[in-house]
Amino acid sequence: MARLLLIGNSRWHWGEWQQGQLRRHWHGAPPGPGADLPAEAPDLWAAVGPVPMALAPWAGRRLGLEAVPLLACPPTLGVDRALGAWGAWRCTAAPVFVADAGTALSFSLVDQAGSFLGGRLMAGGLLQLRALHGATAALPALGALEVPSAPRQDPWPKAPAAAMGQGVLQGLAGAVALGFSQRPCPEAPWSLWLTGGDGEALLPLLEDQGLKPRWAPNLALEALGQLLEA
Repeated sequence: MARLLLIGNSRWHWGEWQQGQLRRHWHGAPPGPGADLPAEAPDLWAAVGPVPMALAPWAGRRLGLEAVPLLACPPTLGVDRALGAWGAWRCTAAPVFVADAGTALSFSLVDQAGSFLGGRLMAGGLLQLRALHGATAALPALGALEVPSAPRQDPWPKAPAAAMGQGVLQGLAGAVALGFSQRPCPEAPWSLWLTGGDGEALLPLLEDQGLKPRWAPNLALEALGQLLEA
C-alpha cells in the first residue's frame, strides 16, 4: 500500500494507493506550527501550498511539475492543476475541460493530443464568502458552501446568509457553464470534469443546466498514484 500526499492551498489531501486504485483517502487542515507529522512518510507527494520545514526529509519523494507528462505545460502552472488535467485526459484520450472548485475555481483545457491549451482562474466559494463578509458592515461570516438538497434550495432567498450562499454557488456554476460553452472546437468530443471541495455543491446546479459533468473528487490524487506506478 503506497501513501500519497497532495498539499493544497488550504487543505492536505492524503490517499492510499494499491493495484492501480485509490483504496482510501482523507483530507484535513494543514498541521499547525510545531505539530507532529505522520510517522509514515508518503511514497510520493506534491505541493502548491506552504510546505513545512519538517517535510525536508521527504524532499526526495516530491513530484515536481516537470514530472507530469502534460504537453505544452507552462512552468508557472500549479502542479495540482497539471495533475488534474493530465489525469482527466489520460482517462479519455480526448479533449477535456477540468473545473477544479477548490480555494480557487480553475479551468484547465487539454486537447486530444494531451497538450495544455490554457484556462481561467477566479476566487473560489470560500474566498468569495470571506470577501463579502470582510468588505461589508452587515453580511455574516460563513464557513463553507452548502450542498443543495432535494428539493432544491430556494434560488431567491430572503435571509442574507442564504442569499450569499446562493449568489456564490450560482455564480460559480454559471462560470463553469459559460466557460465550457466557450471551449475551442466545440464539435470535438469534449468531456467536462468536476473536482475540488465545492464540486459536490456545484454538481446539481450544472446538471440543472443540461450539463453532464464527470464528478471526480480525487482526480489529482489518482493522477499522483498513476505517476507513482509509472
